[in-house]
Amino acid sequence: MLGATLGHDGHARSLHEGIATMAAVRRASATWEGDLLSGKGRVSANSSRAFSDLAVTWASRTEEPDGRTSPEELIAAAHAACFSMALSAGLGRAGRPPERLDVTATVTFDNVGGGWKVASSALTVRGRVPGMTAAELRSAAEAAKDGCPVSQALKGNVQLSVEATLES
Repeated sequence: MLGATLGHDGHARSLHEGIATMAAVRRASATWEGDLLSGKGRVSANSSRAFSDLAVTWASRTEEPDGRTSPEELIAAAHAACFSMALSAGLGRAGRPPERLDVTATVTFDNVGGGWKVASSALTVRGRVPGMTAAELRSAAEAAKDGCPVSQALKGNVQLSVEATLES
């Protein structure tokens, strides 16, 4: 990156190899009412408007979801989506674009050392990748886990793992 500027619209723009690109900025919002244990909240995607007013409660984090989401489920969705894109990009650069990648991220929220934390994110991928061996897919999946921007945000705070299976 050669430099950064602020555009007239307030969005950050960077100069990379002489080409101006805009940084991707996304917004979400949450509203909470009441105390932690009996209160409730709502979360919305402000940038895309893909979802709005999803219900969230403490119980949906620590017990059963009962039709409500949790911050950890949203992290899991972000991690699965990001990893699938990173793996697809890596496979494409290797000349082996996938026909299909099915990715699941399982995020664990646990009471560790007397405090609640996101403890782990376990990725599993089943991929249909013509001309690739199972060992090659496992190697590509490890690289994608390490390189995915959401993994980068979690690294050092959350245990990350990946399991890859090749479909025929």
